[in-house]
Amino acid sequence: MAAEAEVKKYFAYWFGLGKRVVLKNGHQTLLPQPIYTGQDYSNEFKAVWQQIIDPKNGDSYLEGTEETIQELLSPAWDVSSCARCTMPVPLKVASQPSLVCPCNDLETWPNTELPLPRSPIDTQDRLQQIRQRLGKI
Repeated sequence: MAAEAEVKKYFAYWFGLGKRVVLKNGHQTLLPQPIYTGQDYSNEFKAVWQQIIDPKNGDSYLEGTEETIQELLSPAWDVSSCARCTMPVPLKVASQPSLVCPCNDLETWPNTELPLPRSPIDTQDRLQQIRQRLGKI
């Protein structure tokens, strides 16, 4: 089963490449900006996430995919890496991987010259690691 944190990360990474979430059975699309604030998801992302998981908004899914949020959060699905672009993609447990990655309609992706979308960074932890390394010199 894909944990909610993995599914959130899946959406956040694809939002970083401009993919939108489709809500209300195809009648609304959203793309939160910014996605991160410091070491956490932004308030905009959190607000969109609440809309994504709200059953009143109908089937919610990432643009260019078919798997709904309800499916992704069920025990039948997991999140793995695309063999082509290493971005997170849904994978049905105990079956063949999906043939369609959300990257299939991005003409300029994968682009190894650009940084990959990422998770939030804990700046305090990162600075502590740098301090520790410098203290060893």
